[in-house]
Amino acid sequence: MKIIKVPTGKIFVIDGEHGKLECLSLADYGKEKNVKADFLGLTRELNGVPNGKPLPLSKKWVITISSQYGCSMNCRFCCVPQVGPGRNATYADLNRQIIAAIGTESCYKTERLNIHYARMGEPTFNRNVILHAYDLRHRLRWFVEAGTVHPVVSTMLPRGNRELGDFLSDWCHIKNNPDLYDGEAGLQFSINSTCDEQRDAMFFGNSLPLAAISAIGEALPMPKGRKYALNFALADGYEINAAKLKRWFDPEKFMVKITPMHNTGACIRNGIRTTGGYEYFTPYQAAEEALRE
Repeated sequence: MKIIKVPTGKIFVIDGEHGKLECLSLADYGKEKNVKADFLGLTRELNGVPNGKPLPLSKKWVITISSQYGCSMNCRFCCVPQVGPGRNATYADLNRQIIAAIGTESCYKTERLNIHYARMGEPTFNRNVILHAYDLRHRLRWFVEAGTVHPVVSTMLPRGNRELGDFLSDWCHIKNNPDLYDGEAGLQFSINSTCDEQRDAMFFGNSLPLAAISAIGEALPMPKGRKYALNFALADGYEINAAKLKRWFDPEKFMVKITPMHNTGACIRNGIRTTGGYEYFTPYQAAEEALRE
């Protein structure tokens, strides 16, 4: 229905079975340019990533798809709730988004294809995500040859989802099973702050408290391959207490990821920002040092 070009790729609006869905097809600048991680040997300070020439899609391709029409989480930093309440995308909708993204590119072979269930919606409400990821590698063979397929679920850990534990357990089975992804799948918990009061405000009271998230994490199996990620979209005043994280989350299972808070319309309206977050490493230094220690 619509294609919007951005510096690293395209944003699509497609006609789903129950309305409009948004998805992305993106190239990547590469971890040498946009990641700081000691365990990867990338130790320099990361002061901004200019909009230069990204890697070709044949090296790395990221497709981000919507798991729902709209979203009911009402996070104060996100514009998606304006679309309407979260209604689950169908299995066919998930396929249609990927086909739309692949169909407008002239790339039929890539070394790495990341599929992120992380555009519109909270994926853990939608069991079709589990079924889709289970079949994904088989279905992709008809459209693109990918050396590595890496599906990722990013969740806000909704307190209103009674099946959250079952969903995450099933996702970890998909991640760890040698006959499926053998460790090549990702799971990310959107945390943003270690202060429950701050989290209640930013997630509109719809995310579980950290003690409950910790209990869920304890029940998950040891990850094969990449660890589970605790994601912090850092904003001014948000707490990252390394001692709390060490107490609540096993470092053998979990890693911590820190990014700037995206400058969305919702963030601007609600006064949520990361001062210097896209230009300077300064906002992340204190948190990094504490986490290292």
